[in-house]
Amino acid sequence: MSHALTGYLFPNDVHILWSLMIVMYPYITGLVAGAFIVSSLYHVFGRTELRPVARLSMSASLAFLLVATLPLLFHLGHPERSLNIVITPHFTSAMAAFGLIYTLYLTLLVLEIWLVYRKDIILTASRSRGLKRWIFATMALGVYDISEEALRVDRRVITVLAALGIPAACILHGYVGFMFGSVKANYWWSTPLMPVIFLFSAVMSGMAMVIILYLILMRFANRPIDPDCVQSLARWLWLFVVMTVTMEMLEIVTLAYERNEEWVVIAPLLNTKLAFSFVVVQVVFGSLIPILLLGIVVLMQPFLTSPLRNTITFIASLILLIQVFAMRWNVVIGGQIFSKSLSGFRESYHPQLLEKEGILSAVLIFIVPFVFLALFNKFLPLYGDAPETKAATTEEG
Repeated sequence: MSHALTGYLFPNDVHILWSLMIVMYPYITGLVAGAFIVSSLYHVFGRTELRPVARLSMSASLAFLLVATLPLLFHLGHPERSLNIVITPHFTSAMAAFGLIYTLYLTLLVLEIWLVYRKDIILTASRSRGLKRWIFATMALGVYDISEEALRVDRRVITVLAALGIPAACILHGYVGFMFGSVKANYWWSTPLMPVIFLFSAVMSGMAMVIILYLILMRFANRPIDPDCVQSLARWLWLFVVMTVTMEMLEIVTLAYERNEEWVVIAPLLNTKLAFSFVVVQVVFGSLIPILLLGIVVLMQPFLTSPLRNTITFIASLILLIQVFAMRWNVVIGGQIFSKSLSGFRESYHPQLLEKEGILSAVLIFIVPFVFLALFNKFLPLYGDAPETKAATTEEG
């Protein structure tokens, strides 16, 4: 047997079967949910300071949603069979439920984005000629009324859709944590906190991604960065980081304090196989440093210049994206390292560059949403004024 194998393993329990693609899957769906929550803070809860990122966050959610299923399709031996989930749904299957939730959420998101951009679509159609005019006229769906009353109705519908989208987005990603948490035979996964941790880390990663996209977009567009928007995003991000890291640590501390039979397996796992990815990357580098950086931005706001605050927030957000990926890696890969015998460790998993589920495939999948956003911005701006929410209109009135 390989020198990487330690302890007692069953003969058919040597290799890790869920690979990098299964790590990418919950990572991308987390970005979908988190980005949508940012837009909902504006559209539903009337956080007007987040108006500059309202459109960007919704568009980013759609961009990542369109590629959310690709990692699963890369992992399947026969990806063409995936349509059976929708054609012949099995309601006792969590994966089949995901197909229905995915379709519902995609419908809500596309309709909401269409309403947000409806005025821009109509105005672009009226100013354009040829193929571009035909495309935008088709996107208008034959509705050309942009009177104040019509836009007021749009705002009300957007608020309702955004409110419905919040539980849909939470279920979309929370079910991923449920799938891992319901595996009773795996002590690293089977915990009631797993769905909650997945959900909070998803919001954290989505907010971090929106911050990064906003700062980069404003820099390349040569537009001013709204200081109140960045400060508010940093404040919300800090809150979710603290809550997420607290729950992650509570889970480990509880296991260590109880010292049940599962700790006999998990303790050596954290001390050896996951010592670097969990302790160094996820806890020290990915959690403590962003908490300190965002704490400086939030608590020392009067003493920081806008460029310095933006830089610190950008660095903290980038580190948090790494932290969430490390968390997904530690859960998916780490949970497969110890054998079902609970007395040994499998060989370590090292993804290859050019294999079907390798590093290059993962990078290409992750790049696709940014290409989509760049093309989207060519036709409909990711920045600019978004329709007023009811709360915002009331405040201005």
